[in-house]
Amino acid sequence: MTIAPLIIEPMQAKYNYQVGRLLVHGFRTKFQPLTNLPDNTLALFFEKLFDQIPPEVASQRMIALKAGEVVGSVCIKEKAESARKQEVLNFLWSDCDLFGKWNLCKLFLSLYFLDHQPQDSECYIEDISVHPAHQGKGIGKRLLQWAQQHVQTNPFLDKLTLHVSGRNQQAKKLYEQMSFCTQDRKSSIFSYLLFHEFEWNYMVWRKNT
Repeated sequence: MTIAPLIIEPMQAKYNYQVGRLLVHGFRTKFQPLTNLPDNTLALFFEKLFDQIPPEVASQRMIALKAGEVVGSVCIKEKAESARKQEVLNFLWSDCDLFGKWNLCKLFLSLYFLDHQPQDSECYIEDISVHPAHQGKGIGKRLLQWAQQHVQTNPFLDKLTLHVSGRNQQAKKLYEQMSFCTQDRKSSIFSYLLFHEFEWNYMVWRKNT
């Protein structure tokens, strides 16, 4: 029996819905306190977000494919000037009937809160997720290795960073195995009210010089 190889390649529009479903699988516990929208509707929210709001110039999403199925995804971004408020506002009002005005407000509030603006020479992992059926197979590690290689070969970057919740010890352990170190811990009542997540770890991987 031939095992399909794992392919890591840049995101394409045809995978928008699959990646949307992947994000729902990966971050469902964060969305549960915000909205009772079913998973298919949340996946559609992300699909439309990808369709209608183009990615920032300094961001890049890679996907892990196995037999044509998206089994993992990572999104990185670097420092850049961005003015996308109007695009987000247009999206917000054009789909009120589909998702509900209050649900959209809470979802965009959560995305705004989770947003991190990288500093000079910093490459930030906005999100990384692996489909539940494919976890424990080294896919997350491969995606992290790709991000590390991206930083290692870019002369303008010297570190790769991410945030992980204090409760997600399994992910934190993987990052530590990949030479990430906790640089800061932040506690937020607002984060607890939104996501039921009180503490976040800011972790850093520094390139070899």
